[in-house]
This record gives sequence, C-alpha cells and structure tokens, in this order.
Amino acid sequence: MYSTRQIASLLLVSVLLGGCIYLPKTTEVYSSECNTNIKHMTLTSEQVGAFVVCNHEACAALLVLAGVVSATSAVVSGSIVVIGKAVYWLEKQINCKDPLKMQAAPEH
Repeated sequence: MYSTRQIASLLLVSVLLGGCIYLPKTTEVYSSECNTNIKHMTLTSEQVGAFVVCNHEACAALLVLAGVVSATSAVVSGSIVVIGKAVYWLEKQINCKDPLKMQAAPEH
C-alpha cells in the first residue's frame, strides 16, 4: 500500500498541476517597423478538470495519470513553441526589411 508520505506527495503534485495541460498559442501583432504582421508563439496552461471524489488507490492512480498527462503536454507543446519561435524569427528576418536601408541602397 502507499505510505502517508507518498499520498501527501501525490496530493501536493496534483494541487500544483491542477489537472493542467499545456498548449501552444500563436498571436499576431502588426509591426510598423516591418510594415507587416509578426507572429509570436507562447505556451499557455489550461485546466481540464478537477478531482471531485476518489478513494485511496483510485485517487493515487488518477493523480499519477494527471501528472503524466501534464508533463507530456508540457514537453510536446514546449517543443512546438520552441520550433515555432525559431520559424517565426526566420520569417521576420526574411519579411522585415529596414526601410531606411532600402532607401539608401543604390538600385542597379
């Protein structure tokens, strides 16, 4: 069976996680410097539910499952956000031309 310390640890983890999953969110902002829309990606957390009634072993299993789901969503969504930020940064470098440099450059 589970010790009091293990159950307390699981309860603490479940309170901290709160049944959360992590999702990537893309926002778009107009940049007057670039004269275009710039995309930005962030990681958001969403609460999917709470435990209302559970008993000893079932509650522990639910807490472990919630922790695994939350950790997995954080890793997967975090990876998506990192890759998305890199892609959006490259997109900005390609699409954002400094208007002052473009005016000063001689045309051929």
